[in-house]
Amino acid sequence: MASIYDFTALNNKGQEVNFADFKGKVLMIVNTASKCGFTPQYDGLEALYKKYKEQGLVIIGFPCDQFAHQEPGSDAEIAEFCRLNHGVTFPLMSKIEVNGENAHPIYKYLKSETKGLLGSAIKWNFTKFLISRDGTRIERFAPIATPESLEDKIKALL
Repeated sequence: MASIYDFTALNNKGQEVNFADFKGKVLMIVNTASKCGFTPQYDGLEALYKKYKEQGLVIIGFPCDQFAHQEPGSDAEIAEFCRLNHGVTFPLMSKIEVNGENAHPIYKYLKSETKGLLGSAIKWNFTKFLISRDGTRIERFAPIATPESLEDKIKALL
């Protein structure tokens, strides 16, 4: 049986990240976009990261351009946008696909573990997955769930 710790992904600098390195951490994995109505959620995600990273929270952004071409930039452009406009310091990965034949294996796994309201497909940017420290509990939240609205769930997992 697979777990989140069996996967790797490239960060936005092209370096491989082994998710086994996150064992013992609470993870929030989010598919992000820079030109979306939900883009201001970067601010809330960064605030949560700064507040709880010392207690073991890791937020990981996976930029994705599958929804209305709202993430057109390169990995470097996305990183610069996030840093300049939202002060993002949490890890950003290389741009991926979250749906379809070319969906990243992490997203195939997350979708298989948690069905959304209308099935397993990711419906839009800023869908969030909250994963317990031991990787056994995964909760999925719709884009309309603000980062702030998940703070109590994060605190309970920490």
